[in-house]
Amino acid sequence: MDTRTALNLAGKHLQSLEGHVFNILTVTKPVSPNAAVNLAKVISKLSPLLGNLIEFNTVEILNDKSDFKGHGTWRRQDPGFPDTIFQGSIKPVPGFEIKAWFPLATEITARFKDSQNQCSKDNTHVAMLAWLPEKLIYGKPEILAVCVMSGKSVAAARDNHYHNPPDYIVLEPGDTTARTSNLQQTNTNGYKFQGTAKEFERARKLVASWGKNGGKYRPTPRYEAKVRELFSKFSYRLDTNFAKMDRIVHVEIEKFKNEVMSAVVHGLKVQEWRSLLANEDEEAIRAALQSRLGITAQDSKALVQ
Repeated sequence: MDTRTALNLAGKHLQSLEGHVFNILTVTKPVSPNAAVNLAKVISKLSPLLGNLIEFNTVEILNDKSDFKGHGTWRRQDPGFPDTIFQGSIKPVPGFEIKAWFPLATEITARFKDSQNQCSKDNTHVAMLAWLPEKLIYGKPEILAVCVMSGKSVAAARDNHYHNPPDYIVLEPGDTTARTSNLQQTNTNGYKFQGTAKEFERARKLVASWGKNGGKYRPTPRYEAKVRELFSKFSYRLDTNFAKMDRIVHVEIEKFKNEVMSAVVHGLKVQEWRSLLANEDEEAIRAALQSRLGITAQDSKALVQ
């Protein structure tokens, strides 16, 4: 088995998880419409925990597949890039960055910051798993949809979207291979220009001296040296929102977002649920949860009993 085959097989298995319910944690049914409204406001706080549990269990699911028997095993790396690698004889080593997404949140908060150089062999794919509780705000986590794409393409889309020197620059992590594994860096960072108008004009002239395509991002040592010169001569601030997957503007991610937001769950589109639950009109939320999920005051009797 080669790298491409392993990635394709694993990708198909991940995509088949659509509709899969993970028996890892259950949020109990709210005992009343008012309790449901309160739960709807805080359910997103469980997203990081459940997201990590889904990622852990995804590795177990892949290892249960007969396709990989005798070739090796999938293993989660923490820390390390990518999240999951195939440990065996296959070279280059196949891997997945697994990003769980709770679509009732304000945006996809997962990030992809790893350098294009880390993905240059195209042996790492990104798997996005959109999930919701079975009953929207309670129950076990259920996979709503899955998208698998090339990590190399995600990194390139990110850098091409953000890099716009001198106004905005993307910096590579540099060569840290001589360090111990826990100190090695693979992440890029984004920086926004913070100088004066006169300084910006000087910076613009420096970028112009790079040539006709000087503003086009290239993850090479020669181009990186030019960007670092710019960074050292002018004032920049670190962009803490850099590389959020909701902002990368990647074709497959955008298509996936639209598909998930258009999916109908308990009578309403996910986008409609998200807008409704973000609304301050508690009466409207209460009415929707009562009619769509059947949550009534009668449920409170179960708590008393």
